[in-house]
Amino acid sequence: MNSADIGMIGLAVMGENLVLNMEGKGFTVAVFNRTTRRVDDFVGGRARGKSIVGCHTVEELCRALKRPRKVVLMIKAGKAVDAVIEQVLPCLEAGDILIDGGNSHFTDTIRRTRTLEEKGLLYVGTGISGGEEGALHGPSIMPGGSAAAWPHVAPIFQAIAARSAEGGPCCDWIGADGAGHFVKMVHNGIEYGDMQMISETYHLMKAGLGMSNDEMAEIFTWWNKGDLDSYLIEITGHILRHKDEDGQSTLDRILDAAGQKGTGKWAAMAALDLDQPLTLIAEAVYARCLSALKDERVEAAKVLPGRAESFAGDRREFIDAMERALYAAKIVSYAQGYQLMRAAARQYGWRLDGGAIAMMWTGGCIIRSAFLSRIKAAFDRAPDLGNLLLDPFFARAVGEAQPAWRRVVAAGVSLGIPMPAIGSALAFFDGYRTDRLPANMLQAQRDYFGAHTYERVDKPRGEFFHTDWTGHGGQTPASTYTV
Repeated sequence: MNSADIGMIGLAVMGENLVLNMEGKGFTVAVFNRTTRRVDDFVGGRARGKSIVGCHTVEELCRALKRPRKVVLMIKAGKAVDAVIEQVLPCLEAGDILIDGGNSHFTDTIRRTRTLEEKGLLYVGTGISGGEEGALHGPSIMPGGSAAAWPHVAPIFQAIAARSAEGGPCCDWIGADGAGHFVKMVHNGIEYGDMQMISETYHLMKAGLGMSNDEMAEIFTWWNKGDLDSYLIEITGHILRHKDEDGQSTLDRILDAAGQKGTGKWAAMAALDLDQPLTLIAEAVYARCLSALKDERVEAAKVLPGRAESFAGDRREFIDAMERALYAAKIVSYAQGYQLMRAAARQYGWRLDGGAIAMMWTGGCIIRSAFLSRIKAAFDRAPDLGNLLLDPFFARAVGEAQPAWRRVVAAGVSLGIPMPAIGSALAFFDGYRTDRLPANMLQAQRDYFGAHTYERVDKPRGEFFHTDWTGHGGQTPASTYTV
């Protein structure tokens, strides 16, 4: 048999669309699903007449594959992945390749890579972004894991990936073990931030300026022709225009309680583990959590008074200010995401190419935007750039946006309209640009009640001191440590 170039386990919409994408690029694909009826429906339906081999068992799928076998898992992250790996392992031989294309946590991918390599197999954990449409027509693909697997999977991955404006594939090798899934996690965190900031801007327009959906649609369509040119800005205009069959706005009938699948939360948790201030993305996650408290919020609205002010000023001018504020906050979001990837690279020994990652995100994925070419240029200028805000282009951009940014956040506060993501972006910016923060007071307090020690500005870094603040603390042993 051995006729298929690659196998796919999991035929939900993403799995099916990736299979059709691969077949359309000239590859023969063997497919299996736990519910075998789905295999038959797919092969007899969307896959009819195509080079797709339906299999009713894992053993049959593995027999259908050319060596080294390449098996993609498109299944729910977590224990299900480990269970399927155990099911597939007896059918594989040394040098064969298992590929997890789901949104697995990067630490699971680190563990699985190590385990499978010890058995003589190769493992790839790859982030795939673009949703159903991207999977079918060209996603952004972020693979990491066993480096020896890359030459075998690269021809397939790069053939099915989206293309950048320059024509290159939005897919390249990220790095060892969990690097690919980590980068995809950060991508999703940035996606959370972008979506929340757009939603806050929409809220300020609707509740603050009293704009209609059609008016807002025109604004977002116009913004999509400038610095904010991106997939998410584009679809926001489409959403605002969409009507139900009775002519009423679809958006206005959607319940304001957001869901989430966990990758944004994972990014915030990773930031805490790595001591990185991923404040904007964390606020975007918390905003979804707050939205889910719908019943409580309805009750709170009846008893908790808010500001009754209305917007006073030039609406056209303020809309322009919102565009600048959204752009500045977006820069901070990416700066924080890249700062997190830089910290992870140090922690896990990865060599992450910031510019290459930006190019992988320019096509196919949810956060694709013209903005990413600016990030690529920044890393071309300084490959070891510590933070995007230190790049001359981005430093100038946020500097020019500051007056508008501050005005918009202040207006949100005055009008009682929450802006947690855009506001936290400004707070981070102000903190990052401040050479002396009030953490000296914090350190004094820690030393006062816990003898945690502190460093001094008049002494070399790395020397720690303790003060007997009350005069009767005695010779309390003092030590410093960071969790």
